Amino acid sequence: MQYPMKSLLVVALMVIAMPAFAAGDVHHPKQEKWAFDGVLGKVDKPAVQRGMQVYKEVCAACHGLKRVAFRQLTDIGFSEAEVKSLAAGYDIQDGPNDDGEMFTRPGRPSDKFPSPYANEKAARAMQNGALPPDLSLIVKARMDGANYLYSLLTGYSEAPEGVDLPEGAHYNKYFPGGIIKMPPPLADDQVTYQDGSSASMEQMAHDVTSFLQWAAEPEMEARKRMGIKVMIFLAVMGGFFYIAKKRIWSNLDH
Repeated sequence: MQYPMKSLLVVALMVIAMPAFAAGDVHHPKQEKWAFDGVLGKVDKPAVQRGMQVYKEVCAACHGLKRVAFRQLTDIGFSEAEVKSLAAGYDIQDGPNDDGEMFTRPGRPSDKFPSPYANEKAARAMQNGALPPDLSLIVKARMDGANYLYSLLTGYSEAPEGVDLPEGAHYNKYFPGGIIKMPPPLADDQVTYQDGSSASMEQMAHDVTSFLQWAAEPEMEARKRMGIKVMIFLAVMGGFFYIAKKRIWSNLDH
């Protein structure tokens, strides 16, 4: 059965528009400038290091980072000694030992950041039924991830008239529906940066977002460098093929 082109176009437009209607009460994220944006984007190591401090001192109490190993922190400027010391500050469950029992030991650089909870049920029990997401890929899991996360962290406010907040909930216009159970995680001067930078809420949100962007895509710089090399190679080879084509066809009778 054949459908008129006009009908197909209407259906396509409806499908495209449905998410927009469903998310009509969600504000468009703030658009920040990020060092990692663009073809030539790179990791802002000072910002990422500060963001790791924010994650460790603020976010790690509720959110895991299970896909990131301590040894990867050398990629953002930490020395091997600093990584070893940081890892040793965590208790890692290991085993079983020769007696068939699990045990805890100090972390090693090869270990990954541990979850703050023993399991999902323990997490929900501690968070009134909510499950705090792991942050390893959170930037990639959201549309316009970095800007969305920054906007969410800085977007808490008083609920507007007509919005009834359930007990223990908060209003954030960048969260779908506007009602979020997570309390505002950041406040001015909540951490003391080791490099002496000002720890405003906006700065901490920017830094921890930079850190989580790196955590989600630690190979970004290598990927972009390879992409540029591939494009240059294709451009050069395209030029050679064009010249070869012109010479071959110039010797043929048309």
